[in-house]
Amino acid sequence: MIRAYQDIGMRVSYSFAFRDQNRLVYQGDQEFTASLPTDLQPALQRHFARFGLRLADYGPLFEHLHAEHHNKERVRIQLAPANLHWCSDAALEMLADLSARYEAPMHMHLVETAYQKEYARRRGGGTALDYIDRFGFLGPRLTLGHGVWLNETDLDRVAATGTHICHNCSSNFRLRSGVAPLNAFEKRGINTAIGLDEAGINDDRDMLQEMRMVLRAQRVPGMEDKDVPSTGQVLRMATVGGAATTPFGSHIGTLAVGKAADLVLLYLDPETPVLDAVIQRAKNDGVELVMVAGEVIYEGGRFTRVDRPAALRELHQSLQHALADDEVERRALSKTLLPHVRRFYAGYFEPDLHLPYYRPSSRV
Repeated sequence: MIRAYQDIGMRVSYSFAFRDQNRLVYQGDQEFTASLPTDLQPALQRHFARFGLRLADYGPLFEHLHAEHHNKERVRIQLAPANLHWCSDAALEMLADLSARYEAPMHMHLVETAYQKEYARRRGGGTALDYIDRFGFLGPRLTLGHGVWLNETDLDRVAATGTHICHNCSSNFRLRSGVAPLNAFEKRGINTAIGLDEAGINDDRDMLQEMRMVLRAQRVPGMEDKDVPSTGQVLRMATVGGAATTPFGSHIGTLAVGKAADLVLLYLDPETPVLDAVIQRAKNDGVELVMVAGEVIYEGGRFTRVDRPAALRELHQSLQHALADDEVERRALSKTLLPHVRRFYAGYFEPDLHLPYYRPSSRV
């Protein structure tokens, strides 16, 4: 994957997301497997066996990637504890230690859904933020993905420690995760980045569209501009806000002498204010040029390092092959398992609080 970014010329801060437990539901792999009908268990056991990276392997993998790439202009390596429910205490301890020793930023999804909020309560008796704070996670090296279900006290703690949040607006809509309290992030001065989380509305990784969605989704009723994000705030989240969550830090994110020459060129109507044009109107087909580290990697509708016809031919050829036996098995397994997964989560909340969005205020 890193080589693909290098081939096309993009800048990347690469995170290999680590998880060592609860790979299917918020329960131990073996425990959930044992709860299934016996005829399903062998296929699920084979699926879990595909996760070959053990806890003891992750540290050496990170150290290898860090040593190979940490001095490169366009490639850096981060750490990525995937989420609280996917990481054991031993994994959290190891990741916190690696982050401190290498001063490596971490990107961790946290309380994306109400189910994850409830999982944290069951596991630690408090919030997910409380739990990871025990391991020294909070601070400027940590970025929390989503943060939809952080409570007021959590947000105060995030702000006080300089922890970042990555806001994945369209992903939250698409996956029914909820609406992140972006206005509360901004009110506290929390540095916020904008992300796509591989689940954008149109599956097209359109950051220009994502910025518009961030702007519009948080427009609470009323007439006071101070209560809603401005176009300037959204642009800041998409540029310096994101830069601050990576090892590149202040080297990118703004156009200034001494910084990396990363830029996007769009043709705009001179009568339209720049921020309005970029945030509220611009589309991908209006991008004329993309430059990374001073090199033009896209211009006039063509990628300078990519032979597009050859890439499409290779993709076409690869799609002519039939699915492998294990791919066919996993496709069938996913359909067969779905009713059992639904049954597991059907009783995850208290019976009188079936809809997690309506929790008593004392529990917020």
